Amino acid sequence: MIFQQRHSPTVKVWDPYVRIFHWSLVFFFTLAFVTEDDWLRLHTFAGYTVTGLVIFRVCWGLIGSRYARFSHFLYRPSRIAAYLRSLLTRHPKHYLGHNPAGGAMILLMLLMLSLTAFTGMATLATEGLGPLAGTFFAFWSEDLLEESHELFANAMLLLVFLHIAGVLVSSLLHRENLILAMLTGRKKNLEGETHE
Repeated sequence: MIFQQRHSPTVKVWDPYVRIFHWSLVFFFTLAFVTEDDWLRLHTFAGYTVTGLVIFRVCWGLIGSRYARFSHFLYRPSRIAAYLRSLLTRHPKHYLGHNPAGGAMILLMLLMLSLTAFTGMATLATEGLGPLAGTFFAFWSEDLLEESHELFANAMLLLVFLHIAGVLVSSLLHRENLILAMLTGRKKNLEGETHE
């Protein structure tokens, strides 16, 4: 009884598909990033897997469960800015799903992953390989495409670090373990808040 009074009840927020997507993306992006120069076949396999995961997430963002849908966590820039300012007060509003900054980060990461995957496939096309082989990308500068691919991959890595920092800050401010929430699917329901 004391345990229940001290700790806010939890509610199911992240469905299994969102959680499997998230941890699969962590694994395959890391694999693609570390195999960049030495193991092209493994790098390419990981890149295609990331591409498939991004396509799945975009589809799931349109037709998936409540908290997985883009319509639930994409906010106007003014609301994102207001949320970021509220972090300075150390008492930002708690969201059961993604907060406005987290929603914006998801959109940026999906965009950056798409650009990384596309430039990777375009680079392969210059060598007559991959799904873009035989298209006009085969005639582009391989060096330019490869540099673009690396630029987008490094930008994605920067977003990953910002995402991790945001998760840690939010976890501290709300006194909840967001990493555990992405494993279990459950988040704190502070003071009986509505499922917003």
